[in-house]
Amino acid sequence: MNKRTNIILVGPMGAGKSTIGRQLAARLHMPFFDSDREIEKRTGVDIPTIFEFEGEEGFRNRESAMLEDLCAQRGIVLATGGGAVMREANRELLRRCGKVVYLRTAIQTQLRRTARDRNRPLLQTEDPKARLEELMRIRDPLYREIADLIVDTDRDSVRKAVQAVVRHFRQPKKGGMDRMNRISRDEQDKRDSE
Repeated sequence: MNKRTNIILVGPMGAGKSTIGRQLAARLHMPFFDSDREIEKRTGVDIPTIFEFEGEEGFRNRESAMLEDLCAQRGIVLATGGGAVMREANRELLRRCGKVVYLRTAIQTQLRRTARDRNRPLLQTEDPKARLEELMRIRDPLYREIADLIVDTDRDSVRKAVQAVVRHFRQPKKGGMDRMNRISRDEQDKRDSE
């Protein structure tokens, strides 16, 4: 993989984008950016405060602008917010920006990983599980649409997820969808039909 190529991590909240992204960046000696943290730095307030005063639409506008700024850089690992794929323009941008890795995780894992996190405005609801299921139903096809690689993060350690991404992008490609991606999608299709 070219050191100037960006690696973009997409996926639902609780998939491990920030944790895996930091480790991946360290392993590849690349700078790491988390688009949500960068928005917080720029605005001086946390994400829930932006949602409170500007609503989701205001936050998404800030997110789109931040993605534009971050994608102008080369040779970075970028963890995006779970909803970054909701806008077509963002999906196009992320596709052009670098290699996109969809970190996929089950709803139960998301619930466990986000249970005590009050910085997730979309989960401040009576039924977080139903909300996560709704978000996954809408967003999963969008993550898949732009993914160059899909990595399941349910059972594997952070180290194994990082290794999977590194291995994938260091292999020479032989046209079409690579074997690892194809296997991952076949496994998901099998799970979905059960």
